[in-house]
Amino acid sequence: MTTRDIVFVVVGAITAGSALLAVSTRHLVHAALWLLVCLGSLAGCYVVLGQELVGLVQLLVYVGAIVVLVLFALMLTRAPIGANRDISTPVWQRVVAVLLGGATTSLLAAALVPALADVQVDADRPTTGTPEIAAAVFGSWVWPFELLSVLLLVALVGSFAVSRLVLRPGGDRP
Repeated sequence: MTTRDIVFVVVGAITAGSALLAVSTRHLVHAALWLLVCLGSLAGCYVVLGQELVGLVQLLVYVGAIVVLVLFALMLTRAPIGANRDISTPVWQRVVAVLLGGATTSLLAAALVPALADVQVDADRPTTGTPEIAAAVFGSWVWPFELLSVLLLVALVGSFAVSRLVLRPGGDRP
């Protein structure tokens, strides 16, 4: 086992642990911060695998934009910050969700592990380098990225407009 393998396992464990904490915490802001850790460590996984550009895009797009947008939306909509018993799920639903998630993981592992058992990956010599990925992203895929940025901007303006909307007690606008 090489140093790269050990670093990848450690960063992958951080990614998996923070993902579990992101979906299991009852505090919305804590969930957003654990999502930040998860996406940042996933970028670390890409860097360990030799795909620096993909890791950088992961940091810029997801960590830099999506998580900030989620935190901004939480602040604008005045969402409950702490644990809220009114919207909390019962224990039996959590147990069923854990069982279904475990069953799905087992089925996927049973299907994919035998199918990919003979696949060899040479991580020291990637098949696609950073120049090829950059040419694809900034060449043929530049318009979908721009469309996504416009969509995020519309969502941000929409959340700001919704946060400023004042409703009367009857539910009508003034």
